[in-house]
Amino acid sequence: MTFSPTVSGAIPVTGEIAGQTVALHYGEVAGEYAALRSGAMLIDRSARGRMRVSGARAREMITGLVTNDVASLEPGAGQYAAALTPKGKIVADVRIFAQEDHLLIDVPPRAYLGWQTMVRKYVNPRVAPYRDESTALRDLGIFGQTARDIVAGICNVPVGLLADLAPYAHISTEIDGHPLLVVRAPDLELEGYELIVPTEIADNVWRQAVAAGATPGGVLAWEIARIEAGRPEWGIDIDDTTIPQEANLDELHAISYTKGCYVGQEVVARVHFRGRVNRHLRGILCAQGKLPPTGAALFTSEDKPVGDVRSSALSPRLGAVALAMVRREAEPGTTLQVRWDGGETGCEMLQLPFPL
Repeated sequence: MTFSPTVSGAIPVTGEIAGQTVALHYGEVAGEYAALRSGAMLIDRSARGRMRVSGARAREMITGLVTNDVASLEPGAGQYAAALTPKGKIVADVRIFAQEDHLLIDVPPRAYLGWQTMVRKYVNPRVAPYRDESTALRDLGIFGQTARDIVAGICNVPVGLLADLAPYAHISTEIDGHPLLVVRAPDLELEGYELIVPTEIADNVWRQAVAAGATPGGVLAWEIARIEAGRPEWGIDIDDTTIPQEANLDELHAISYTKGCYVGQEVVARVHFRGRVNRHLRGILCAQGKLPPTGAALFTSEDKPVGDVRSSALSPRLGAVALAMVRREAEPGTTLQVRWDGGETGCEMLQLPFPL
């Protein structure tokens, strides 16, 4: 789903993610990216899936499925977590927003089917009713230096209240009598908020954000900023062959080691208490602006293979950047060679995120 040209003021070039149409860009990717630091970028994130889980045992049911301590969440709080296979591999990484009588769970588009399958397998709907809200609700992101002021203005929320929100915390408010959830979103390591709104008012909220100074942006600009922030995307950088610590989910505060049991816990705990993972998601800064494709192989100076590129983008600020899964013996700061059919370049491996 995308907004019509009459809403955004520009005709988006579109593409597809997980069977859904998305705006790739609105004419100038570099300008959309630049808005993150000179103003604010507005992006439709509605391709992500949204599920509402209700009932007195909703927290109990979901905390048994994910790596973080959902049971501890107070209304208005939120967290990042992962759902795993029994062997500790990532089915989906999720954002969980707790409200008085339900949890709203937000999932990457390529992982949503796996998440739905897992919920149907483990959650009794008579105990904790769940409902797909992906069509009924839209997700509009506003990120950048002026994001806080824009969100405060269009949502009629005090700026100070937004500033005090912890990551994934949220405020329930209204626009024109319709409910609205304002979420503090740390996904780009920049000031950012996501407005989760009923579909029937999404066009109007989008117009208001544009009128307030937000620059419409698409997936291509988002991907540059996401890679720079070191945030893995399920189905590209990570999948059901990845364990949480390989995806840096410890550093992203997505794992609790003090909560009760959950699916895949044994593997995660064993890695944490008894050993280390053999590979990590790292940043790759490529020489001469050469952009390696997904699957490009990484080699040490001794020509030893140590990993592969997962996602890459040409950053107006940093040049060619990528996320790669790299074996632990290659330390951050190491110079590597990237090779692919028809190309090769040197690169420096970095601890994530990239310099912001």
